[in-house]
Amino acid sequence: MPSIDHSLVSEIRERFCNVDKCPISGERIFFENAGGALTLRSALETSTKFAAIPDNQGRDNFASHTLNNTIKKAKSDLRILFNAQSGEFFMGESGTELLFRLIRNAVTASPPGGSIVGTSLEHPASRSAAKKWSGEMKYTYVSVPHDIEKGIVEAENYADKISETTRVVTIVHASPVTGMGTKISEISRIVRKKAPSAFIIVDGIQHAAHGGIDVESYDIDGYVISPYKMFSRHGFGIAWVSDRLRNSPHEKLDDGPSDNWELGTRDTGAYATMSNVKDYMCWLGKEFTTEEDSRAQIEAAGAAIQDYEKKMTNAILYGVDNLKGLTDFEEVEIIGGANNPSREGLVSFRIKECPSEEIVRYLNRQGIRTHTRKCDHYSGNILAPLGWDDCVRVSICHYNTQNEVKKFLSSMAAFADK
Repeated sequence: MPSIDHSLVSEIRERFCNVDKCPISGERIFFENAGGALTLRSALETSTKFAAIPDNQGRDNFASHTLNNTIKKAKSDLRILFNAQSGEFFMGESGTELLFRLIRNAVTASPPGGSIVGTSLEHPASRSAAKKWSGEMKYTYVSVPHDIEKGIVEAENYADKISETTRVVTIVHASPVTGMGTKISEISRIVRKKAPSAFIIVDGIQHAAHGGIDVESYDIDGYVISPYKMFSRHGFGIAWVSDRLRNSPHEKLDDGPSDNWELGTRDTGAYATMSNVKDYMCWLGKEFTTEEDSRAQIEAAGAAIQDYEKKMTNAILYGVDNLKGLTDFEEVEIIGGANNPSREGLVSFRIKECPSEEIVRYLNRQGIRTHTRKCDHYSGNILAPLGWDDCVRVSICHYNTQNEVKKFLSSMAAFADK
């Protein structure tokens, strides 16, 4: 399969806002994509357009009908983007809020007694919700330990933690600290074999920008993303729920539609930006397939993104054009190890005896945006077992370039020589 090349990267970058320049601090290389991806220009234009429209949904006038149809189209596009042939999409405050809500409703719709099973790899959004509601419902919270050295959770690790009284299972599709992905379909097969009626809720927030979503193949009940991490903008989250979860008891207005999960009016423009994301993925996919089907184009784009980002993270780890990679620097340690096939566009590392904040500040002075992860409530589940106080997270996306990686490696070499 052809890969993303220099010419195509240039075309890709033209479709995003603030690719090489921060509107606040000036020129910079953006390697903080796990904190929030760049925004499509089309999504910005769409948001601006709809923000100025005063009409509300559900009225009998042409403007209102247009808003309703825009949302319907966005939900149809989300079906293609996620490959979801059933179930329902709805919008919430954020990805974190939606994970709390889905987990809460899955628990309260389940029989009394039993367990909630999660993993030590997960973001606190799902772990905190699962622990809270296991306590509220007098369930047992069971944590599947992740592989500390590899930074992953293997599907088989779930096997002896699942029982016929398991009510809810939470899965993180990719860790925002280790950068490693998990095999959702393999995990769900194990769950369904032992606890066929358990609700399975997936945190897809970190994974969404790095290679495609295929809900139809997962056999799950909920999948959540934060659109600002998938080329849209801040201010909302998107959730998909299966028919079974959608039709279970949940918060709604009295006498309102029984399957409605949205409480109050939603932002039409926010929904519409997801059509922009779908259109962008189709545009990119057309570079790699002659198929006219939108889903086939999205799958081709996802494969190309995975391939390109693998090459980029390999360059970061092993070097390029005679520049040392991180593995060549003395005292550098890589979370998950360098040779890890589960890596998705992210490298977290430290230099022994050197505070990670010092490295991040130095890189920032060189115009390279990275981030420090600390052993706190966000990242302690990953860093504490390693005995680390902190790490540097370098997170890339398919619009980043090899020249940007070279600048990063050159800066790291200069830092090491200080």
